[in-house]
Amino acid sequence: MSDSAAAPPVDQGRPSADGTALSILIAISVAHMLNDVMQSVIPAIYPILKTEFALDFGQIGLIQLAFQLTASILQPFVGIVTDRRPQPFSLPVGMAFTLVGLVMLSTAASYSFLLLAVSCVGIGSSIFHPEASRVARMASGGRHGFAQSLFQLGGNFGSAIGPLAAAAIILGRGQGNVAWFAVLALFGIVLLTRVGFWYRDHPTRRRGGAAVVGHGLSKAVVVRSIVILAALIFSKFFYMAALTSYYTFYLMEVFQLSVKDAQIYLFVFLAAVAAGTIAGGPIGDRFGRKFVIWFSILGALPLTLALPHAGLYGTVALSVAIGLVLSSAFSAIIVYAQELVPGKVGLISGLFFGLSFGMGGIGAAALGELADLTSVPFMFQVVAFLPAIGLLTAFLPDVGPSRKRA
Repeated sequence: MSDSAAAPPVDQGRPSADGTALSILIAISVAHMLNDVMQSVIPAIYPILKTEFALDFGQIGLIQLAFQLTASILQPFVGIVTDRRPQPFSLPVGMAFTLVGLVMLSTAASYSFLLLAVSCVGIGSSIFHPEASRVARMASGGRHGFAQSLFQLGGNFGSAIGPLAAAAIILGRGQGNVAWFAVLALFGIVLLTRVGFWYRDHPTRRRGGAAVVGHGLSKAVVVRSIVILAALIFSKFFYMAALTSYYTFYLMEVFQLSVKDAQIYLFVFLAAVAAGTIAGGPIGDRFGRKFVIWFSILGALPLTLALPHAGLYGTVALSVAIGLVLSSAFSAIIVYAQELVPGKVGLISGLFFGLSFGMGGIGAAALGELADLTSVPFMFQVVAFLPAIGLLTAFLPDVGPSRKRA
């Protein structure tokens, strides 16, 4: 579509005065919420699967690995393809893969079929994230951090309520009730089809929603910075894998809580993650992404070191603080990387969403093996040192808002 076809002022996404298509941002955030509610069902039913299939922690970790690797490996390739040729209706297609995976998961009768089912859900996620992130940037009106945070907020809120929904719908009723979550996938397909029409008709869809602006940094500096960001993703999502996959087991073993009570505390942690997410983007818009990355990764270190030595209420309080602090980093990292490699929104979104899923999956599998060999409490003592990798932030250049102030 030619740029002479100006974006309609009201009917396509209802742009606000600053150009932000707020209704589209809300729609894509809701779709992200639905996607992550359905994804969060997988770790939430681990206690059921562990009992029904007589699994050890290593096998549980492999389920998470199968899901998160399929949700990560494809994402950069999806981003490369859609940078060259946007695919507006790939969004509902991705949600359809998730629907099929949930139905398979509800009827799985063997461990291998479980792996296949979660892999199908992972494929749906890998199709969804790069293009959804592009839509968020297109609808941002230049407020890229805010848009990415709002998009991430939906996902984190979905991850938070997913375990509670699983506890209400599945726990005590059986694996077959997973099929109820397929209703959310159907709604998501309808919602994303509507977003797909907006995306198809948007005049800037081939530029990721904004003009390409250079930063003047050398290729060597850009490559070094991407490597550092990947290391920060490793530290963040390895630690998050410990909490999302094994926090309930930690609470049950150390404090003798029931499964339902442990799920409630997992929800409290994930709700804190959702709350922290919305702050990172706008703060990055105002003060710079690097500032947010510094605070989020390295700032979590004293909290993670203290958690394995706290009582029940101290553990809950520290998990909330960790969720608030650590969760603000990802939106800032995504937008920072997009500014490092302008014009490659799909590739960068796919790469970093893929890394986040991949590191989370590898972390879940590795930490599950460590928990089997030692114990879940010992595993939490080991991962407590991971946020120290945040010191690498010192080697990142200033780009975006912080560079403009320099």
